[in-house]
Amino acid sequence: MVVGVSAGVGKSTFARRLGEALGIEVHHLDRFFWKPKWVQATMEEFSQAQQAIVDRQSTWIIEGNYTGSLDIRVEHADTIIYLELPLHICLFRVVKRWLSNIGNTRPDMGEDCKEMLDWKFIKFIYSTYYPRKKRMNEFFQVYGKQKKVIVLKNKREIEAYLQSIENQ
Repeated sequence: MVVGVSAGVGKSTFARRLGEALGIEVHHLDRFFWKPKWVQATMEEFSQAQQAIVDRQSTWIIEGNYTGSLDIRVEHADTIIYLELPLHICLFRVVKRWLSNIGNTRPDMGEDCKEMLDWKFIKFIYSTYYPRKKRMNEFFQVYGKQKKVIVLKNKREIEAYLQSIENQ
């Protein structure tokens, strides 16, 4: 499973490259959470979609945070990859992504969820970054003993890890 400190950290891109290199299907949680036109799935629908993946596939890459359903993925994951870049890079990437995709729906998003950016989302990223960073460190104290945990904290580490997988 691929998780990260924030939106804009590169979870989707990382998971896509990892999936291509390993020949493993990638599932983006945003596709299950967001119904057309930015309507949220119920927690039951969202959880069932994830459960269906881990039940029917022996290998998978699931990308996304959504801590409310983390237990489903953690239980079945053998490896947890955590991406942590500085807040300013995450914010820059979110703005860049918005500018690059205005009026379009990214392939890792729910159907007909056209790219958007508003102050509420920027505030969410800013206000949750440091608390999430702390929670993820606590999370790894618990699950790091049971699962293989890979922490990548800068662009160089992320690229080196992907290159090592791609070159195998």
